[in-house]
Amino acid sequence: MLSFNNSEFLCLLLLLLPMAYLIRQRGDALKGVFSKAVRARVELKSTMLSQTFRSSLMLLSMALVIVALARPQIDNGEVKVKSSFINVIVGIDMSKSMFANDVYPTRFALAKKKFLDALTRFKNAKVALMGFSSQTFLISPLTEDFNTLRFLSNNMKPEYLSLAGTDILATLSSANEMFGEEKKKILLLFTDGGDQSSFDKEIAYAKAHNIVVYIYNIGTRKGGVIKEKTGILKDKNGDIVVVKRTDNIKSLALQTGGAYLNYALAKEDIYHLVDTIQAQFKAKEEQISTIKDRKELFYYPLMGAIFLLFVALFSLNLAFKRSQK
Repeated sequence: MLSFNNSEFLCLLLLLLPMAYLIRQRGDALKGVFSKAVRARVELKSTMLSQTFRSSLMLLSMALVIVALARPQIDNGEVKVKSSFINVIVGIDMSKSMFANDVYPTRFALAKKKFLDALTRFKNAKVALMGFSSQTFLISPLTEDFNTLRFLSNNMKPEYLSLAGTDILATLSSANEMFGEEKKKILLLFTDGGDQSSFDKEIAYAKAHNIVVYIYNIGTRKGGVIKEKTGILKDKNGDIVVVKRTDNIKSLALQTGGAYLNYALAKEDIYHLVDTIQAQFKAKEEQISTIKDRKELFYYPLMGAIFLLFVALFSLNLAFKRSQK
């Protein structure tokens, strides 16, 4: 069955109707000036093709281009395709401490860069993206469209948030809801570790819901300061706030069966972490999906349009040369 993938382009054919009308009117006007015999002799001497006919060819060529843009297709039925993948939820810490400058330019900027590097390494995976601090924000559900994930992550603007603190337990809960009945729950967190001294509740929750946590910890033990529009962030006593990386979160990764990694500037470290995830979790059982098998036909009207345009322009060129003699 013939169908058009971009059928909206067919509306452009209506714009050609006034042009066809003008071409016909011009031909009718010549009939009133010359007899049929005279017109024939004049047209033969002036060109191989009449101007009206050449205009009609060019108009038909435009019509065929529009049909090609509409992408005509023939439906050849349905095809069953087997696919396998793992589901990974990625969380990027958006708390105020991620603005610390001990990592250039900030911890948050490096987290986004590492996430983009990770996307280039994932194979046969669906990835979801969340932002978290004292609250959790869904940025993208599970998807194979990594270009969209890149766009969304590049446009994450935590400076518009005024949330302090990092609630890892709420992040685990949100991830668990997203996974639903999924058996293999993989959570990768880009964070500076938060400000907790113990993660016992988070570990218990992750184990109870079969969530394996991978931590990419960003920051230094020396710490850094947070620059704001009004200057360096200070506490209520007027002292400069220095935020340090928290390494205690390492227990959350290791005790849930995941892995822990401190940041490095080279992209190979995130590659290693992604490879560890993919080696530990084989792609889930093959799923069978049905897609429609369609044959593209746009090249036929496109070739016809090129041919007609060539004929019209070639005859015009001959007419010009003959007029010079």
